[in-house]
Amino acid sequence: MDLVIIPDNQFNMDISLLKNHDLSITENRKIILQLFLKAKGALSQSDIEKKTRTNLDRVTVYRTLQTFLDKGLVHLIPNTDNTLLYALCGDECSTGKHQHDHVHFLCTNCDHTTCIEEVTVPAVKLPKGFKLTKSSMIIEGLCQNCH
Repeated sequence: MDLVIIPDNQFNMDISLLKNHDLSITENRKIILQLFLKAKGALSQSDIEKKTRTNLDRVTVYRTLQTFLDKGLVHLIPNTDNTLLYALCGDECSTGKHQHDHVHFLCTNCDHTTCIEEVTVPAVKLPKGFKLTKSSMIIEGLCQNCH
């Protein structure tokens, strides 16, 4: 996918998302947010660097992702190869508070990871003395495009 910068008047959604998460609107943030909105799934830092080519350096991408994560705009998805993936959050997330109880689907053919909002991670009853702070579930198979 080539990087396409969409004029502000055609892309009010990204500006609203940034404002709703108390983020200042910068070109770099708009570019990275546009990638997430177009991707319809999870992206790694490497994916973003490749798609923006020479427009953004590694440190800028990393800092932007960290800011998005801190502000509740994106969430982390653990991957089976220990890389970190990022996906847009829903309305239930805010600064420092992520509410994700959905399943993540990894296509074993194309490696695309998708949030499956309709399927929740089952509740886990832990033994006495344990406290659950976060849970996630990755399901592997073939996505709609590869099936």
